[in-house]
Amino acid sequence: MEKSSKMKFISADRYYRCFAIVICILLGFVTGSWAVDKPNLIFILADDLGYGDVGYNGQQHILTPRIDQMAAEGKVLTDHYAGATVCMPSRGALMTGFHTGHGRIRGNPNWTVSGVAVDLKPGDITVAEEMKRAGYKTAVIGKWGLAENSLDGLPTWQGFDYFMGYRTHVDAHHHYWPLLWENERTFHIDGNDYMNTEGKYVHDIVTDSALQYIRDKQEDPFFLFVAYALPHYELTVPEDSKEPYKNLGWPKEPRKKAHYRDDEDGNVAYAGMVSRMDRDVGRILDLLRQLDLEENTLVIFTSDNGPVYERDDRFFNSNGVLRGGKRDLYEGGIRVPFVAWWPGKIEPGSNSAYPSAFWDFLPTACELAGIEPTEKSLNGISYLPTLMGQKQKNRDAVLYWEFNEVDGPIQAIRKGNWKAVKYLEKPIELYNLASDISETTDLATRQPDQAARMLELLDNTRTHSDEFPLTKRKSWGFGSRKRPIGSE
Repeated sequence: MEKSSKMKFISADRYYRCFAIVICILLGFVTGSWAVDKPNLIFILADDLGYGDVGYNGQQHILTPRIDQMAAEGKVLTDHYAGATVCMPSRGALMTGFHTGHGRIRGNPNWTVSGVAVDLKPGDITVAEEMKRAGYKTAVIGKWGLAENSLDGLPTWQGFDYFMGYRTHVDAHHHYWPLLWENERTFHIDGNDYMNTEGKYVHDIVTDSALQYIRDKQEDPFFLFVAYALPHYELTVPEDSKEPYKNLGWPKEPRKKAHYRDDEDGNVAYAGMVSRMDRDVGRILDLLRQLDLEENTLVIFTSDNGPVYERDDRFFNSNGVLRGGKRDLYEGGIRVPFVAWWPGKIEPGSNSAYPSAFWDFLPTACELAGIEPTEKSLNGISYLPTLMGQKQKNRDAVLYWEFNEVDGPIQAIRKGNWKAVKYLEKPIELYNLASDISETTDLATRQPDQAARMLELLDNTRTHSDEFPLTKRKSWGFGSRKRPIGSE
């Protein structure tokens, strides 16, 4: 009996030890699987890049082989829209999930009623805060532009663990700017002289910093926002990026050195800027492959609004077939290139005409991270199912924009294939994008019932904003450093 009891005790002891070991292994596996299975997210944003500035959308003069390859290996969303037709409100929509009819930031910093920039505030919930809540490391490297007036809007106060780059829009107008931010402090770039466009090209500093961040965080799930300032004015780029475009017989586009310290030939400089950015998008994708991260990283490339350099469809045809450009709410001002790349997950060479916009990014990131958005009244809808080739939730809500500068206020709305544009004290314009992507034929008088429905949607979709009412107003400039209207 004694021997039998002892054997039972040993057996039970072994059982509990084995059970404990299995539990520890399982716990370790589950914990480790979060680190491995949570996909990384890299969002690369160009500045003022037109829909037709990339090869896969028909560009004939500017070389964009790496973005074109990205499109061939990933998915193109043909009907993707920026958050606005200028920088600041577009980025506000991207970060918060609200369009300009509901968001806090509805215009650039010098077009508020009070003359004081409206920045992100502590109560605003950003995509970085959501990703951080899901266990991600978070960084923004490049142009921020959502903390123009107050440090409350700094990235490190808005959910980002790390920030390096330009804090304000006006600083990002200069590609040899001598003063950048790292987290909550500024640092000088030795030798940078923006007046003479000499020193270290800030775009290169941004790219190198982004690459280093990926190396440093490769063991952790991370969200990296790479916010390039190219090809926004000023038009200047190192000589090696201009070489492929010299002596091609292109029409000269002389530039004058005023506020923007432009290179002599605008066409050559613009093409070089786009190609340099294209090269560096490729460097980011190459590094992911070198680190074996490509199958666990979703990379998105897009632009913050339409082009300004080619908004009138000159030599490069930067708008493609679209009407208008930056500062317009026609398609050329808000429809932007969009490529999603995720080898092994996204079908190569695929595309979708699902209408999507910047305010969809926050819920998309949340779904990728396996969490629900904190805000329940977002305007955005996750487009992750579309990227994955799965059934997409129907878009019952409209896509909405408003903009109020020199020609404003202007509103625009899309529901299905119907698009309406409304200028203050002018009749509504109505277009069918399915048959008229170039918005050449106003159907408002032929389709009065549809025009009336769209007008009602315009009136009911927005909420009031004290700083951004739909009334005429003037630019306040940029504080002590006044800028010409339209330069931002």
